[in-house]
Amino acid sequence: MLQAIGLTSTSRRDLPPVVDDLTFEARPGCVTALLGEPGSGKTTVLRLMLELEPGRGVTYFRGRPLHRVPQPGREVGVLLGDVPGNPSRTVRNQLRMLCAAAGVPASRADTMLEVVGIAGLRDHRLGSLSRAMERRFALAAALLADPCTLLLDEPADGLSPRERNWLYALLRGHASLGGAVLFTTDDAKEAARGADRVVSIEAGRLVADQDAADFARTRLRPRVAVRTPHAARLADVLGREARAARRAVEIVAESGTRLSVYGSNCAEVGEVAFRNGVLVHRLADETGDASDAGEAGAAVRPVPQARTEAGTEVRAAETRATEARAAEGRSVDARAEARIDVRGEARAEGGPQSASEPRAASGSPGASGSPGGPGASAGPGGSRPPSRPRADTWSGIESVHDLSPTPGPAHDGRPGLPASAVRRVAGPLRPLRYELHRVFGTATPWLTAAVVIAVSALTAVLLARTGSAPRDRMLAAWPELLPLPPAALGAGFLGALAFGEEYRYPALAAARGTVPRRLGLLTAKLGVCSALALLIGALVLVTDICAVGLVFGAAPLRSPAQWIAPAVGWAGLLTGCAWAGVLASAVFRSTAAGLAAVLAVPVAVVPLVREVLAGPSAYPAGGIVSRLRGMSAAHWPPEADHFVLGLLRMTTQPVGTALVLSLIVLLCAYGFTGLRSRVRW
Repeated sequence: MLQAIGLTSTSRRDLPPVVDDLTFEARPGCVTALLGEPGSGKTTVLRLMLELEPGRGVTYFRGRPLHRVPQPGREVGVLLGDVPGNPSRTVRNQLRMLCAAAGVPASRADTMLEVVGIAGLRDHRLGSLSRAMERRFALAAALLADPCTLLLDEPADGLSPRERNWLYALLRGHASLGGAVLFTTDDAKEAARGADRVVSIEAGRLVADQDAADFARTRLRPRVAVRTPHAARLADVLGREARAARRAVEIVAESGTRLSVYGSNCAEVGEVAFRNGVLVHRLADETGDASDAGEAGAAVRPVPQARTEAGTEVRAAETRATEARAAEGRSVDARAEARIDVRGEARAEGGPQSASEPRAASGSPGASGSPGGPGASAGPGGSRPPSRPRADTWSGIESVHDLSPTPGPAHDGRPGLPASAVRRVAGPLRPLRYELHRVFGTATPWLTAAVVIAVSALTAVLLARTGSAPRDRMLAAWPELLPLPPAALGAGFLGALAFGEEYRYPALAAARGTVPRRLGLLTAKLGVCSALALLIGALVLVTDICAVGLVFGAAPLRSPAQWIAPAVGWAGLLTGCAWAGVLASAVFRSTAAGLAAVLAVPVAVVPLVREVLAGPSAYPAGGIVSRLRGMSAAHWPPEADHFVLGLLRMTTQPVGTALVLSLIVLLCAYGFTGLRSRVRW
């Protein structure tokens, strides 16, 4: 059960609220349409329900507000706006990344692509999809975690009549399994055709809450669709009899063989055709245009040819969809004829099901549907598959009597409702797997590594030719003029992409607020970026050694007496730059800001550190390694002294000290902005 109680948006600049005290419900097993003109507040209603916009009121998803649902992605599937994802990422990689965020197996992505009928586009880029294919992909993302509720904003916008019929059949298939579906639209005919219940709003206020049949009867004009080879003759006969009886009948010539009769019914039109000997091929009641009826008498108005063909196609599609829904069994595509549980297991429709698996945890909302006609299909024996339990049979859900609004201050004389703050959705359930899919889902890491290696090799050769740089700086491709070597810049860039790309292309869930900052996600990003930085650093060293040796021989590559300390310093520099990029992009919510923070370390912080460290020390720090060994509870071998000494030397250098200080500041800023107690997980 989806219940919205007293939703009211926050007023701005002395303007009335976009949504004002709106209360309605979307029942399980039912498709509900939220109907309103453009600008009436439909999208704001969904954002208030999802706690993406501040305001008042409360929305219960099976008895709990969304911020109290442990796994929101498995409770509600969302489609708001365009597809949230990097246009260069493939369809399959994007879904696999979302699988990791939702905590479902990666194989679920391929299964859902089969369900929505775009399995052939799994290797296409998101930026190359058409509008219809984008909608199919967005539905696959919304259904990925088998949610009980679907919230869709204008899901049929820009779709052809055939695609709309497929969409509404898919939504009905989800509802037939016991799920609740709520979609917004500004087309009254679309609402009557695709929904079981229509909630009409105007200026953010409730106008009507009706069954689809009552809505069509009271808000739409019914018509009689007639197909006859003698359309002109039948129109003339109907007009004469309507004028003689002084009845308001309007006759529209849709094409050469089709008429639409308003203000009459099938029985009257059929009797007139029979009395006058007019052959009729088709006679059916339909829901027509919402325009006003004509005056008494009959008016025949011709329709342009383009509109005639489009109207014929739409009404034919409507008829096919109606007949398909009325049929007891539906013929579906064999690829989509599967029922998927939340663990991603596919089960043939009507096939055997383990008695130990509860039905509430199985059944994909869209698995019973396909592009050819989604819905609950019959099994081999003709029996319909078991449906989900209704909301009142689920265990662990609060009673309907517990859904009363929380007492709060009065609002415009109405009973008080709790304030709704903007809350972030919980982070990915499998953060490491999610981060790996995010990083390697595009070609950015490979391109960055290739550019860094090529620039480093060229710089190392030039430094070896001039002989002006020490051997360590030559192998690191770090001349005095550059603030950082190319490898450190590449590591910082990849670190800055960790959060910056997600703010630009939301990946965790569609329009579910800012990127969550949980410690698990942060740890995964730091670990993956560190591994990438160290890998790039190792490849740079190997490439530079090979390039210098190939050009100048072994003379510039004399074996160093001490190599552990420089290696530790090199690894620490790359790791520190990567971490600085991750933390800065999280704090400033931008890739450019994250990379700027990396560059600010050698440009701005290092000079300050050098000023502080300038001058002799009053007390020597010799013997610190032996003192550390004595303080340590665990005994380390003497060979580890070189490693500890290299780490200390790297830390006491101006660049190392500046990096450590910058990381401490960024970590504190990250904790202050992202890990505050007001954020509900």
